[in-house]
Amino acid sequence: MLIDTHCHLLLSDFDEDRHDVIMRAHQANVLKMIAIAIKVKDFVTLIKLCEDYPESIFCSIGTHPCHAHEENEVLVDELVCLASHPKVVAIGETGLDRYHNAHTIEEQKIVFLRHIEAARITGIPLVIHSRLADEDMAAILQEEMKKGSFPFVIHCFSSGQKLADICLELGGYISFTGMITFHKYDSLRSIAKGIPMDRVLVETDSPYIVPVPCRGKRCEPSYVVNTAKVLAKEKGVSYEYLMEKTTENALRLFSKISGCTCS
Repeated sequence: MLIDTHCHLLLSDFDEDRHDVIMRAHQANVLKMIAIAIKVKDFVTLIKLCEDYPESIFCSIGTHPCHAHEENEVLVDELVCLASHPKVVAIGETGLDRYHNAHTIEEQKIVFLRHIEAARITGIPLVIHSRLADEDMAAILQEEMKKGSFPFVIHCFSSGQKLADICLELGGYISFTGMITFHKYDSLRSIAKGIPMDRVLVETDSPYIVPVPCRGKRCEPSYVVNTAKVLAKEKGVSYEYLMEKTTENALRLFSKISGCTCS
């Protein structure tokens, strides 16, 4: 079994065939998916999706950095309260994005810090978005971890070796998308090769970041198989072993999925 640890199943890209997308994932042995929030206001709709597929769909709660200026009124208490729902297995996605919204970076930082505090209070893992913000991200994570630990993953990792090393030093996980299948991303594959097997996750970030050989199509959770196969090759392990380890890691980090208490 594979787990797509990050997909955006609620987006309108899937409105015409959402059920078929989920069934194709099941056929590809992608039996569990985490539907990631981009706005807190989508909470009710996300929960409904999870309840429609109780064994396979779970979700997060949070505000994407590109929407931080729209939801800067969401406070820690609200995040903590919503995260108590049994289908909510993560907080986020949250973080910093200087690529799309550099002009809102200060608001992004404020919102990010609230999400960190919610993760610290609840023990529910933080799903972090970091784009063109390595230095700021490293500084915030290092400073905040001194105030009390919190579990986290940097999703869709596309940063440099330094941030990867800091993430690992702080006990975090690193998740890879179809980006590692792109021919020009040798440096990213090199980083992926060095990530310990007990800290690596796979995801699609669908409907975005379509892996080779599916380029030109809409991305969907079943395509996480392509990413996993390339990652296995880069790490010199079998696809079956990579599948086993990434699933084990996902269930450890997102322990509300199965009630896993392993550390």
